Amino acid sequence: MKTLKYILPILLLITVVFSCSEDEFGNTNFVDSILAPTNVVAEFNITQDNTGLVTITPNSQGAVNYTIYLGDGTVEPVKVKQGENISHVYAEGNYDVKVVATGVSGLKTEIIQPLVVSFKAPENLVVEITNDEATSKQVNVKATADYATMFEVYFGEEGNDEPVSGNIGETVSYVYAEPGVYTIKVVVKGAAIETNEYSVEFEVTEILQPIEKAPTPRNRNEADVVSIFSDVYSNITVTEWNPGWGQSTVLSPFDVDGDNILKYDYLNYTGIVTDYGNPTDVSAMEYIHFDYWTNDAESIGFKIVNTNQPDGSPEKEYEVTISEITAGAWVSVDIPLSEFTTDMSAITQMLFVSNGVTVFIDNLYFWKEATGNPAAGVLPINFESPYELSSFDGGDISIIDNPDTNGNSSAKVLQLVKGAGQTWAGSKITVDTPFGIEESVTVNAKVWSPRAGLKLLMKYEDATPWPNTQATAEIVAETTTSNAWEELSFTLTGVDPNIDYYNLVLIMDNGTAGDGSSDYTIYVDDISVASFLDFEPELEISSFDGGEISIVDNPDTNGNSSLKVAKLVKGAGQTWAGSKITVDTPFGIEESITIRAKVWSPRAGLKLLMKFEDATPWPNTQATAEIVAETTTSNTWEELSFTLTGVDPNVDYYNMVLIMDNGTAGDGSSDYTIYIDDIVKN
Repeated sequence: MKTLKYILPILLLITVVFSCSEDEFGNTNFVDSILAPTNVVAEFNITQDNTGLVTITPNSQGAVNYTIYLGDGTVEPVKVKQGENISHVYAEGNYDVKVVATGVSGLKTEIIQPLVVSFKAPENLVVEITNDEATSKQVNVKATADYATMFEVYFGEEGNDEPVSGNIGETVSYVYAEPGVYTIKVVVKGAAIETNEYSVEFEVTEILQPIEKAPTPRNRNEADVVSIFSDVYSNITVTEWNPGWGQSTVLSPFDVDGDNILKYDYLNYTGIVTDYGNPTDVSAMEYIHFDYWTNDAESIGFKIVNTNQPDGSPEKEYEVTISEITAGAWVSVDIPLSEFTTDMSAITQMLFVSNGVTVFIDNLYFWKEATGNPAAGVLPINFESPYELSSFDGGDISIIDNPDTNGNSSAKVLQLVKGAGQTWAGSKITVDTPFGIEESVTVNAKVWSPRAGLKLLMKYEDATPWPNTQATAEIVAETTTSNAWEELSFTLTGVDPNIDYYNLVLIMDNGTAGDGSSDYTIYVDDISVASFLDFEPELEISSFDGGEISIVDNPDTNGNSSLKVAKLVKGAGQTWAGSKITVDTPFGIEESITIRAKVWSPRAGLKLLMKFEDATPWPNTQATAEIVAETTTSNTWEELSFTLTGVDPNVDYYNMVLIMDNGTAGDGSSDYTIYIDDIVKN
């Protein structure tokens, strides 16, 4: 039996757009950097001394700085960075404080926050305390009162004497470690010395079952799935769901909004039996998937059994245990079948094992990576392989030899021609498995245009025939050069997560009639998403010869709003001390490709080396050339670029190696500590 810390958060199952993460660099949250800030608030803290001194603390998701308009006639606004605050003395009165939050891309979000400054004691206090309907053991408190600016809530949990504060009329929340009865005290404050209080004994409850559906499985080809229990795929025959093997487990049906779920009470173990006379062959599959929800499980084990194998043989049965459990939420798990020793050619039983608790299970199925159309939801699309192509209303599409390899070395590219016909004449690329797109993701494409100013429209459509087709918004990018390759970017909007998009539609100069001439002929290649390592998911990291690497909270969100970054330290050791990042699927690199990375360095002139290596142990390791980029600033984030050379297309590169100041010994100090994030492949 193997015990694993093998929980994949639901986001990892989605993967980067079109699943390019499985071929290239990994999942990314890079859309945070191109969205306007969200959840913008301004928290007021007022002194109870009749002075009117108010501290304003702005906060949001995605902002790097704020402009605060005080609302009392002060002409000049005040600017602060994320994490900072300002103090200002107000006269008694009512004010509208405007906060403009600016993200790293320059996009802004504006809010108006009412502010009451009164030297009267707060009156007419009304407090609402409720258990949250969606989060177990979370309590929400809202307070309103006349002449009040803010309120503080003491939630009464032992060991926590710090209040949670909020603006009057707003709601603050707190999650308790355990359910039970607690004394909750609310203190409302204005500018007066006097305050007003409310105290009550309140029973905190926990949610004991899911209140929303399990995550909808990815729409895979039926040939790539063997489903045991799911409302999405066709399930195989199961003869017994909880056979009498002496277990305490009680199985009962459960559903949320029509989604059928297995509910196991008192689960110590349970069996799922297929047809003994017709065992199931899953030897071609690569993973077992299931979603679980539990409030009290300490671990969840999953066993696969082939009863046709002799007792005691490793091929008969094997159990993998998930040892880190997330409570009170749906969690998606994908376990590689390579972790099991069971002979997968004829399985007859599966078992869930836990510690006598309640566990909900949904979407139990085996799966493998997509087969069939090479564009089955996976980018990049580079037209070296055939695709299903079609055109409409005067458009023409074909795959041809690349007419201009200067700036794009691909052998094959896509040719689009806009002939006489409708002004919306265009073409589309159709795949067998839906494109895995999501809202606000940026798709890049190399485009060769005969003229600058040509406008290329991109959108994605489902498989429903017109006029009932459902589509994303139409995103337009404009060429800036002529007779040369350039990269255009399309940031998708209007993406409905409940729709399967099978068609990528391209239209040039929508609204203008074409004539089929060279002026209406373009070439397109390498439709892709820039792939990131952004250190939000868990990655395999290691160091050598005095190097040290870890994933830490971002110490400086000014210029990089990511929550997590990689920290690299060069300690005493070899002058080549460094670290590496290892992936399960080879990095999709090629000669002369550029890798960009955000780097925070304590000093300008620090030299960061990057190279890629195969999985062969030293001294037989095969590697790319060592590319060095040099920082130009200190104590701030900047972007460095590495153009790779010495890339052997016949080598699978599994390791990204990073070394700072190669040739100089480190000392582990702050002068040899850097942070790195958002490693991007152009």
